[in-house]
Amino acid sequence: MELQFDNTTCYQPSKMSLISDSKPESYENDLEDQRTSTPDQEEAGFDRGMPNWKWYLVCVGIYTAALLYGLDTTIAADVQGPILEAFGDIEKLSWVGIGFPMGSVSIVLLVGALYALFDVKWMFIGSLVLFEAGSALCGAAPDMNALIVGRVIAGMGGAGMYLGALTYITTFTSKKEQPIYNALIGLCWGAGSILGPVVGGGFAVSSATWRWAFYINLPLAAVSSPVYLFLFPSHNPKPEMRAMEKLATIDWLGAFLFAGIFAILQVALTFSGSLWKWSEAGPIALWVVFAVFLLAFVVQQGFSIATTPSRRLFPVHFLKSRTMILLYTGTAASSTGLALGVYYIPIFFQFTKGDSPIKAAVRLLPYICVFVASVMLSGGLLPAFGRYQPFYIITGVLLVAGGALMHTVHVDTSTTKIYGYEVLMAFGAGMSMQVAYSVAVAVVDQIDTLNAVGFINVAQIGSLSIGLSIAGCLYQNIGFDNIKNAVSAYNFSDAEIRAALGGAHSAILASGDIALQGLVLEAIAATLRDIWVLTIAAGAVALVSGVLMKREKLNLEMTAGG
Repeated sequence: MELQFDNTTCYQPSKMSLISDSKPESYENDLEDQRTSTPDQEEAGFDRGMPNWKWYLVCVGIYTAALLYGLDTTIAADVQGPILEAFGDIEKLSWVGIGFPMGSVSIVLLVGALYALFDVKWMFIGSLVLFEAGSALCGAAPDMNALIVGRVIAGMGGAGMYLGALTYITTFTSKKEQPIYNALIGLCWGAGSILGPVVGGGFAVSSATWRWAFYINLPLAAVSSPVYLFLFPSHNPKPEMRAMEKLATIDWLGAFLFAGIFAILQVALTFSGSLWKWSEAGPIALWVVFAVFLLAFVVQQGFSIATTPSRRLFPVHFLKSRTMILLYTGTAASSTGLALGVYYIPIFFQFTKGDSPIKAAVRLLPYICVFVASVMLSGGLLPAFGRYQPFYIITGVLLVAGGALMHTVHVDTSTTKIYGYEVLMAFGAGMSMQVAYSVAVAVVDQIDTLNAVGFINVAQIGSLSIGLSIAGCLYQNIGFDNIKNAVSAYNFSDAEIRAALGGAHSAILASGDIALQGLVLEAIAATLRDIWVLTIAAGAVALVSGVLMKREKLNLEMTAGG
């Protein structure tokens, strides 16, 4: 990789753009034939352009951002009960959790395109400011609508932070170093995602209240702000272009359609069956509009309408690559498997064991420890072993096994058994969570490096968002039917039944009727058993993806950073 420096010491590696300047014919050629230099040559000539101590502090800032992003992805999991008590609106409650990943995935391709044009440092800082603004709005929210808006804004900023972290790693590390650095980003994001319910639950039962689950981002970011402002290096990928020229190259129509697809899908999944009956005009109209947006996006990208083939938002040519498609589906599966466990294991313990939010979240500790160990293990094994296919096969097998075992869980299932099932799912999800970032960068042409990062980012964040939306839809619809059938001998309104799904402090569960409580809890346990079918499906997707992948070996020897 060739390095150049200008008068401002702005790092200028050889050209990499999220917007392809040319469309490769295929990525399916032998990988060794595609290289212009050997990995050893690349490593020997690589220079970060900064002293090691500065790079280490930059890494601290990068990994702090990944941790904050992961934390906010799931921090709402254990504060939904107190939020429901404060604002009501049970039909909108799932948006507190879904709004954040929805905001992230809706703009992730647009943000990736902007990173390929503008200075990475100021893009990162701008994303951080947006993230903090959304967090502040959530903490100060006077009602449910304001809280949801804040979550979406924070999600948009978080996507920019996370993609900025990946861009820094891609730009300032060699291919040998990238697997371990990417694994560390995955570790921090995953640890934050799993710690989110613990932190949120802790604030929910403290005098600080649930609002500090969102306010906490402000002091954490403030501590790291000197690093972001004074130590983060600049890198302008297009220094020869003016700002307006850069903005003119963006595929704005594609960005609008892409954001609309995810936003409308989330609304349709969230409100169908809960706020509206499936047969009503509302959900039918939403699904029709979703189909129109999806079709319009496919046509617009396929025929480069209002853009050019080299500037369109989605890297369409990746769809010609078997490897890239399978990396996408495999990553989507592992991300979905992780998210379902993080959100629904605490819910099970809160209902069936009477746990407080913090105690239910603490029961995720086996999940946390095993996931972190798994991510680091895969990050170390990938460059040493060279073959990526086995990681996805292991993910598939363990997610199917763990999900199938969770599908057998009843109210009286022992906690020890559930911990064992958690471990299977966590280890499986961690084994392939970050693998695709290193593999995708290795198998595409250099000009498509950031394209590959954005492509896998959509798989990771988008699947998390969609998976939680589908799970929330199942929870609201199947849960309502299960509880209604279980308490058919009682005269409870639909609103009271839906409130029972919102927490153990609902009127039904707080009635003191032991027999009634038993009926409702078993109905909820049955509902959660159906949720784990999604984990089984995710595991099956990962397994099939792994089996269909090439049995090739990449030269990605790991080296120490610095």
